[in-house]
Amino acid sequence: MKHILLLTDFSENSWNALFMAVKLFAPWRCKFYILHTFEPKDWQIGGDDAGDMEVITPEQQEPMDKLNGITDYLRKNHGNPNHTFSTLLMAGDLVDTVRALVPKYDLDLIVLGTHGKTGAKTVFAGNNARKVLRKQINCNLLLVPGSYNFQKLRHVIYHTDFTHFTPKYILMPLFELLEQWKSKVHIVHVALEFSLTEQQNINKSVLEKRFKGLELSFDQVDLTKSVAWDILKKANDLKSDMIVTTKYNHSIFEVLLHESVLKKLRSRTKVPIWVNPDFQP
Repeated sequence: MKHILLLTDFSENSWNALFMAVKLFAPWRCKFYILHTFEPKDWQIGGDDAGDMEVITPEQQEPMDKLNGITDYLRKNHGNPNHTFSTLLMAGDLVDTVRALVPKYDLDLIVLGTHGKTGAKTVFAGNNARKVLRKQINCNLLLVPGSYNFQKLRHVIYHTDFTHFTPKYILMPLFELLEQWKSKVHIVHVALEFSLTEQQNINKSVLEKRFKGLELSFDQVDLTKSVAWDILKKANDLKSDMIVTTKYNHSIFEVLLHESVLKKLRSRTKVPIWVNPDFQP
């Protein structure tokens, strides 16, 4: 069974992210945990899985009712016997909360929308999601734009420069997903020139083995305006259904909120972004 955490602020975008998650993982047995966090006056926890610590005050009743409304809707309209849903209303810092939940529920994936309640196109995933992306969280992330209507996972762009060796366990959840959907994977390298070092060639060969059995292409894209712009253009040309990148230390995530590749991708992309977790090479 897969365990998937859905972050919600009750916005339309968070609903859309939820809908994509249940469609994307329709073939699997899944337990979805729907999480809403709030800044506490005192530490209080509520929800289906709060156990003996459950304390609901009048101030928390409204979000709790909204969480229950989400699960009621899903149970009545979703109709997939493979899926079950639980709610979590938790007080405290979002990142600390998510970090604690990853091992507690052995999470496979965290799903969130790319805009918060404001819906502003220039604000990616709101302050909460920026916090999640900034910090080290050992779990896959799926970022879903508010306007995206997921149907199938046909074409997937995997962005890499072959600098890093990728362990099997990092790619296994993604591979299972792509294998189930019979996706075509476009491994995209954006650069001014494409000569590879010996280690890059090794990493490229390993990546090919990791995706063995899938329809695979290696695409070289000449750098024009920026890496992010060229990836997005490639995604648009291919009518891609997802962009995949990896959260490395001291790489594009290091300057996430500055001029990094992911910042530009997240603020401009119209397709979801799957983010592999960081790892120690």
